[in-house]
Amino acid sequence: MTRILAVANQKGGVGKTTTVINLGASIAVHNKEVLVIDLDPQANATSGLGSEEADVYGVHSFISGEHSLEECTVKTEVEGLYLVRGARHLAGTEIELASQEHREFFLTESLSASNLSKYDYVLIDCPPSLGLLTINALVAADGVILTVQSEYYALEGLSHLVDTINRIKAHWNRALSIFGVVLTMYDKRLRLSREVEEEANEFLGDVLFKTRIPRNVRLSEAPSFGKPVILYDAFSSGARSYMSLAREVLAR
Repeated sequence: MTRILAVANQKGGVGKTTTVINLGASIAVHNKEVLVIDLDPQANATSGLGSEEADVYGVHSFISGEHSLEECTVKTEVEGLYLVRGARHLAGTEIELASQEHREFFLTESLSASNLSKYDYVLIDCPPSLGLLTINALVAADGVILTVQSEYYALEGLSHLVDTINRIKAHWNRALSIFGVVLTMYDKRLRLSREVEEEANEFLGDVLFKTRIPRNVRLSEAPSFGKPVILYDAFSSGARSYMSLAREVLAR
């Protein structure tokens, strides 16, 4: 059975796309088939996996039904990791969706009409907002991975996001649940990171992944080379942490 996971946070710069790229690659090296759907108009997951933006055969064409999933999917450098490319004109797609009936279900319907049986996991990279594209991702998913930066305001934003997830669950997707929460940009040397970790443990309990994603130069450098960090520097702390997170995801 294919597990569809949306990776979300309404804030930008919290390691969401970094997590999609590197978690996807780390799961794939465990002999799993993984599909990344870049639903963010910034298309950073697309460039971070070494692919060019798609004007025709990308996520816009897939959501609109113009092309099939197979036509919109490209291979990446990582064996078993595939990508449906994003593009900047997705921002216009969100405006188009606003006037449509059943606008929350466009991605759900596209995925339902596709053969996902070859994939073990589908990871959806959501925009840094709670707009229609993110809502489409949450309605289509059966679980959500939330990335939380190790700072105080992040926990405040997390409660707002959890409220949104509960509303979507009540109205459009009863199967939706929080699959897990991962602390990113963690620095155990900083008192602030440790205090946020304590609060997150208290607030989230078992939903919080044990793995912490550290601040790591290699993680920051890898996207500029269009590679997941395991291909850029497999021995870095960033690569090791995402391999650890992948094992947690597989165990769940």
